[in-house]
Amino acid sequence: MKTQTIIFSFLTLCLYISKYNSEAMASGFPQSPDLTITTGKLCDQPVKHRYPENIAYCERDVTYQTKEIVINEYDQKKGYTISSLPRADFKIDHLIPLCAGGSNDVENLWPQHKSVYVKTDPIEPVLCEKMAMGRLKQADAVRIIIEAKTFHEKIPTLSKYVNKL
Repeated sequence: MKTQTIIFSFLTLCLYISKYNSEAMASGFPQSPDLTITTGKLCDQPVKHRYPENIAYCERDVTYQTKEIVINEYDQKKGYTISSLPRADFKIDHLIPLCAGGSNDVENLWPQHKSVYVKTDPIEPVLCEKMAMGRLKQADAVRIIIEAKTFHEKIPTLSKYVNKL
C-alpha cells in the first residue's frame, strides 16, 4: 500500500506531462522515464532495512534478460531505437534508487542515456545520505528524484534544497 500511495501521487502529478516530444524521438532514446511504463516500485524483497525510517533495501540484481526487456519495451511501446544504438551509451536506471528503497523489478527500471544520467545521478547519493541522517523521509526522497528525472531543469533547485537539509 505504501508503494501505491507514493507512486500514485507522482503519476497524478506527472502523467499529463508525458515526454513524447520530438527531441526525444529524434535522438532515439527517452530524455526522462516514461511514467506509464516505469511507474516506480519500492523494494518488497529486502535483504535488510536501513536508515532511521527503517526502509526496505534490495541489493542490485538486474539480469541481462531484464535489461533487454526494459529496452525492448521502450522501443516497441514508444517508438525509440535504443536497441540499435551503442549499448555502452546506456544504463538501466532504477527510477527509485536502491539506496532510497527502490526495487529491481521492471516497473522501476528504464533505459537511461549517458547524456541524461550525468545530469540526474549526482542528486541520488545526496538524497540517500540525508535519509541516513534522518533529515529526509523516503516519500520525500522519492518525490524529489522522480521530479529531477522528469524535469531536468529543476535539478539545480532540487539539489540546493536537498543540500540544505
